[in-house]
Amino acid sequence: MKTNINTLQETLQHFNGTEHFFQLSLIRTRFTDGIKYLANMAECFWLVTDTSVIAKSLMDKSYFITIDFKRLSKKESEAQGCEAIITYGDGNDTILETHRYNITDFPLDELRLFFINNTLMLPSEY
Repeated sequence: MKTNINTLQETLQHFNGTEHFFQLSLIRTRFTDGIKYLANMAECFWLVTDTSVIAKSLMDKSYFITIDFKRLSKKESEAQGCEAIITYGDGNDTILETHRYNITDFPLDELRLFFINNTLMLPSEY
């Protein structure tokens, strides 16, 4: 990781709107300046790709998708057999899909993202 966790969390809160859109050309989805920063600093382009692919596949169920990453505690991890979970919802407490990750190098314990209009963004960029 290119920065410490506290600096990363603090900096992510300062992104409002976006000046540039970046594209995942293979699946034709976009992401914002804040997501680009997150991917570069946390070295997590896998997260951008995974969440974009899955959220795009859920667009027929909801035009607005919330994406919640959660690293599990050691106890939860042993019980569930994975290290982290990403939950996709419609923003109204309806879970559309859940994905389990056996291992992860993502530095944050929790993160929420939004996917709307084929674009992945931080909540502050919505």
